[in-house]
Amino acid sequence: MTSQIIYNSDLRTTATHLQSGTTIETDAPTDNQGKGERFSPTDLIATALATCMITTMGIKAKTMNILLDGTTADVTKIMASDPRRISKIVVHIHFPKTLQIEDKEKVILENTARNCPVERTLHPDCEREFSFNW
Repeated sequence: MTSQIIYNSDLRTTATHLQSGTTIETDAPTDNQGKGERFSPTDLIATALATCMITTMGIKAKTMNILLDGTTADVTKIMASDPRRISKIVVHIHFPKTLQIEDKEKVILENTARNCPVERTLHPDCEREFSFNW
């Protein structure tokens, strides 16, 4: 088992990662009867995409002797209705200004990010928009 989720009431859950014991709390978004005081489940999907992109780039960068420390991502999730779902995820990745790598290495890292496991798992109807700000 990977995780265990407990419904706490008031549209909130606590998810526990069983291997580490760390927890994540969720709340329904304000546009769907929640308070929006924590990540919503769909926020986690959009955030998972960006963290997966950065993580897989970090794995690849490690094999290339490149340090991506300080890399950040800005994530925007756009919802659709009927049915309610994520229609688009926008991820802008920003690399530290001190990072100096060749264009060939940038292409390799961008391709790695664009093919991360979460990206490959998302439904094709969910539009993705990525930018890599070197």
